[in-house]
Amino acid sequence: MQAALVLETGKIFMGESFGAAGEIRGEVVFNTGMTGYQEVLTDPSYKGQMVCMTYPLVGNYGINSLDNQSPQIQVQGFIVKEAARNPHHWQLEKNISRALAQAGVVGIKGIDTRALTRIIREHGVLRGMITTELGELDQKALELKNWEIPQDAVAQVSTRETYKLPPLGKTDSQKPFHVVVMDFGIKSSILRAMQEEGYALTVVPYSASAQEIIALKPDGVFLSNGPGDPKDVEVGIKTIGGFVNKLPVFGICLGHQLLTLALGGDTYKLKYGHRGGNQPVQDLRTKKVHITSQNHGYAVAEGSLADTLLEVTHLNLNDQTVEGVRHKELPVFSVQYHPEAGPGPNDSLYLFKEFSTLMTEWRIHHAT
Repeated sequence: MQAALVLETGKIFMGESFGAAGEIRGEVVFNTGMTGYQEVLTDPSYKGQMVCMTYPLVGNYGINSLDNQSPQIQVQGFIVKEAARNPHHWQLEKNISRALAQAGVVGIKGIDTRALTRIIREHGVLRGMITTELGELDQKALELKNWEIPQDAVAQVSTRETYKLPPLGKTDSQKPFHVVVMDFGIKSSILRAMQEEGYALTVVPYSASAQEIIALKPDGVFLSNGPGDPKDVEVGIKTIGGFVNKLPVFGICLGHQLLTLALGGDTYKLKYGHRGGNQPVQDLRTKKVHITSQNHGYAVAEGSLADTLLEVTHLNLNDQTVEGVRHKELPVFSVQYHPEAGPGPNDSLYLFKEFSTLMTEWRIHHAT
């Protein structure tokens, strides 16, 4: 079946449908990863976005139930040069086309993904549509210009109920650290990394209040990754402001941006974002460079930090954007990338140990 990718610029790519048939709209972004397409598909941070994979062959090791980052496929649509029909892997359960079809997600293959990526790099992230309904495509392109991007992505992916997860690793203290996780769209691999660090987790919805979180008596609070514009998550910013001077706090990705906003900083939209597993980040304290996995379209504005008590700790060496901040007085820090993903392969796991150190010091201080 033929399919079309329509962009708000008027550009139309004709290709072949795979996955579900139909018509969907979303932001068109690109990911530079050579592997990890299943993690991309199931990462809640991609909610509302149609992802173009720059690597030409996708799906060659299929889909399994072990590598999901959430219980379902989260992308709005999927765009590839070639989708492997007959993948091979010892954990294989289904091919990528079947997985998309079962999830009701529309995909398109057989288009020039390099040309599409160049367009996004030139124009920035674009509104787009994948459709198997091929009539009046020019009119559909015009309609895209006035289409408003939904602002409730976090509400769609956050947990609706509080739940607990036990520690899986050994702890340096007799009592495991109790960490409250604010779920803005968290990946399962991040939860597991914290469990393996020895944390007992209480995962709460993004809308939980500061009073509710403090009442859980945690040793620290973790602010998760998630989709969309951080300024749309006003309730989260307010909540963070209510406990940030009372507990150790560690944020990543969207959580990093929300923490900065809560402490008086600002964020802005990147032209085409950072999405892939090859972003070089320097820790300014040690001068070490880590290869990181990232998925975000917004960044912290460095100039906005001058009137805050936040200092920059990490920089992206490709474009000098802020990749990490730390509070000068409080046990509070955050990074823009995903420390558990490990393209380095384990360059950034030290951040969880830093969080453990802050919580240990906080425990000692509050025990005296």
